[in-house]
Amino acid sequence: MLKREIPLFLTAVIGATMILGFFVPHPWVSVPADFLQQCAVIVVAFGYVLGGANVLRVNLEGISRGGPDRLYRIVLVAGMLVTMAIGFFVDGRKFQSSGTSSIWIYNNMFAPMNATMYALLAFFIASAAFRAFRIRTFEASLLAIAALAVMLGRVPLGDVLVRPLTDHGWAPSWLREAPLGAIQQWIMEVPQNAAKRAILIGAAMGVMATGLRVILGIERTYLGGGD
Repeated sequence: MLKREIPLFLTAVIGATMILGFFVPHPWVSVPADFLQQCAVIVVAFGYVLGGANVLRVNLEGISRGGPDRLYRIVLVAGMLVTMAIGFFVDGRKFQSSGTSSIWIYNNMFAPMNATMYALLAFFIASAAFRAFRIRTFEASLLAIAALAVMLGRVPLGDVLVRPLTDHGWAPSWLREAPLGAIQQWIMEVPQNAAKRAILIGAAMGVMATGLRVILGIERTYLGGGD
């Protein structure tokens, strides 16, 4: 019984304290709230440690078993250990300063690999968008046209390809005068922002409702059960 009641009580007290900390500036509320935030940072730091240990355990087991991905696991483990050793023993507390070995590794190894990954994902996103934008309704047509304008307007080649099509009498003056980049910028700033804000407001309301359910003890799935 206490295995469930004590976590529920601590969750309710901590959640209420954090909520009150945003609205009550009194030290009796703000000081405990700041302390709990610092405790959360410490817990997250331990989570990173456990995550790194889990990465080592899983990949070392995979290396010992062999398999076609053994070489990739070796590179992953070696890169992780070398980076950690440089950060701990070479750079120390100045690992985020400019000119350190850690910053060199980030700028010359991690950042290019990250850019390569996103560049490869662009092809999959374009392929998925082509399959998803089936023009069967008027709304789907608007979505496909907006997506095509945004994708072409993001690159300089888009204006070069579209300009010969709009330099004719049939095109309205605003379309002939406005470059494709300006059109995609308007799409991203006006209709896209409006839809995104509506989604964010809905998500925020869902988060608040879930938080209140957890604080009030209605939502108990984090305890390992649904009752």
